[in-house]
Amino acid sequence: MNKILFVLIAIAICCSSCFQVIEEINVRNNGSGDVTLTLNFSQSKTKLASIMLLDSVSGYKVPSKTDVQRKLNETVEYLRKSEGISNVKKSLDFNNFIATISFSFNDVSNLNNLTDDVMKSLKVKNVNQSSFVYNKNQGSFSRSYVYTTDAKTEYNKLNEDAKSVFKSAAYTGIYRFENEIATFNNKLSTVSKSRKAIMMKASVLDLINGRVNISNKIQLTK
Repeated sequence: MNKILFVLIAIAICCSSCFQVIEEINVRNNGSGDVTLTLNFSQSKTKLASIMLLDSVSGYKVPSKTDVQRKLNETVEYLRKSEGISNVKKSLDFNNFIATISFSFNDVSNLNNLTDDVMKSLKVKNVNQSSFVYNKNQGSFSRSYVYTTDAKTEYNKLNEDAKSVFKSAAYTGIYRFENEIATFNNKLSTVSKSRKAIMMKASVLDLINGRVNISNKIQLTK
C-alpha cells in the first residue's frame, strides 16, 4: 500500500533527504475500514526547501510543487474511481514536506490489487506485492507480502547519492481493530497497551533487499 505514494519518493532521491513511510489501516468488525498513507520528509524540511528551488541535483530532475501536486491528484482521481473505495482525501504540506492520502474501503478485499492498478495508471513500475484477507466469522486478519527482486534491481540503477537516501529511510505499518489482538506471527510486531492495535517497523533498505518480511497473521478475540 505504501507504494501508492511511490511517486513522491522521487523528491527524496533528488534531494538526498531521509524520509518515513507510514501505513495505517483501521479494520472494523464487518470488514470495512480506513487507510491513511503518509510520506514524511519533515526531518529534512530546511534542506528540501532549498533544494526545491533548483532544477536538478546529482543528475536527477527536482520535481516542482506543481509536478508533485499533479501526481498526487492523479492518484486521488484513480482511487475515487476504484471499486469499494470512498471518502478519498489528500494533504500536501510544503512547509513541513508531509504528503498524506486517506480513503475508506467497503471490504478488506478492496485493497487487493489496488496498488498495482494505481501504479499502472501512473505509468510507474510496482516493485512488491501485498494481499489482504479478513475473515469476520473467525476474526482473523492477514497481510501477505511477497518480496520480488524488482525492488533491488530498481535500487541498483540509482547513483550513489540517491542510494544514500535509503540508509535512514523507515517504514511503519499500523493496524487497528475494534476487538483485542489475541495472537500474531510476525516478530517485528509490537502490540499496544489496549491490545487493539499492532505496529511493525522496518528499514526501507531492508525491505528493498528482502532482509525483512512484513507479512502478518493476526487473530482477534471474539
